[in-house]
Amino acid sequence: MTLSENKIRKKKEEIILSAVKIMNEKGYQRATMEEIAAELQMTKGSLYYYFKNKEDLIFQCHELVLEQAIGELREVFHNCISNEEILRQMIAVHIKYAVLEKESFNMIIKPDETFSTDQLHPILKKRNEYASWFDRVIIAGIDCGEFSIKESKMARMLLLGSLNWIQQWYKKDGENSLLELQNIYSDYLLKVMK
Repeated sequence: MTLSENKIRKKKEEIILSAVKIMNEKGYQRATMEEIAAELQMTKGSLYYYFKNKEDLIFQCHELVLEQAIGELREVFHNCISNEEILRQMIAVHIKYAVLEKESFNMIIKPDETFSTDQLHPILKKRNEYASWFDRVIIAGIDCGEFSIKESKMARMLLLGSLNWIQQWYKKDGENSLLELQNIYSDYLLKVMK
């Protein structure tokens, strides 16, 4: 990678991180290219040097956040701990992203409402990769007798469905802290697996 290519890559990352921050504050539909540019002390026109349009920028924001989440799941999965503890930590990771990166992470639920046909295939592929980490730990837990459920795919859908619902009601100043919610969800959802 040349110096120029590296500089462009770093600037794109800076723009994406800024866009993620603004999207999480305002919602991805209300975040504007002007606000993202202003956050970086750039002109709106300068953003178009790096991204075709707002949809392209949002796509790359979602890709970045989803890739980070997958990285954390992968790391948890490869720890030498029980499947129950791996699943507990994966639940905590999912809740963290669902709450702290709500707008960019939320697109995982209904990507066809946000992304063009060209972008939909890579997003669905990444979403399936994300779900596959939950499948792996659930199947490993069944195989070694830690989990007694029979339908691993159904268990994963039930688990992720309930985790995604947190975005509908979570309030930062609610009665439970993020850590408390992660523990409560883990305790109840792990009972379903047994």
